[in-house]
Amino acid sequence: MRIIVCMKQIIDLEKIRIKADTREPVLEGLPVRFGDFEKNALEEAVRIKEKHSDVQITAVAVGSPKLKDTIKEALAFGADEAIILTDPLFGGSDTMGSARTLAKVIEKIGEYDLILLGEGSTDDHSGQVPSRLAELLGLPQVTYVRELQVLEGKRIRAVRDLEDALVVVEVNLPAIVSVTGELNQPRLPPLTAILKAARKPTKTWGPNDIGITAAEVGVSASKITVLSNLAPAMERKQVLFEGE
Repeated sequence: MRIIVCMKQIIDLEKIRIKADTREPVLEGLPVRFGDFEKNALEEAVRIKEKHSDVQITAVAVGSPKLKDTIKEALAFGADEAIILTDPLFGGSDTMGSARTLAKVIEKIGEYDLILLGEGSTDDHSGQVPSRLAELLGLPQVTYVRELQVLEGKRIRAVRDLEDALVVVEVNLPAIVSVTGELNQPRLPPLTAILKAARKPTKTWGPNDIGITAAEVGVSASKITVLSNLAPAMERKQVLFEGE
């Protein structure tokens, strides 16, 4: 059984500073990490591997050149191998561009049974990539998953959290599953796993490797234009409290 986990590299939001005069966020030079929901997805893949024999986990991630270091976290978590894409062409793409890139990667991998993603990314939480990816690959999709079980006969049973109700569904594999934070509590990898991560295979693919062009992905293909990204305006009440 092969599980592909799609990881998203994001800026560490806790480290963002805001310019006092312009209210603009300062993003340059900030550290990056994987999103919380992606960690839930990877943790679930590892738990499936612990319960079932002959399971291989492939982590796929698109991001900046810093991804060469960030991906080691996924390998330490328990992924067997990683495929990363760091070409500038992939930078700044919208959800459709991201889905097209992931679809090309997965098609090149060829053999897979289960594709796991976070329900939404920690930075923008659009929640569109899993559904777009399912459409491009022609696969069934299960969303808002908070419980997941692999059954015999290449089937899965999932519990979907629809806020006012829990829905249990069964789906034949291959399939795409997008998970919520209630699915599990990601582990902290031990030191031995962190040391072994550097020795696990990592492939770096570019646009030519997956057969994608700038017309399909990247800023030039993005349908979204950011008009403003400012922090809310705040004014001091200028009240002076006097006392001993």
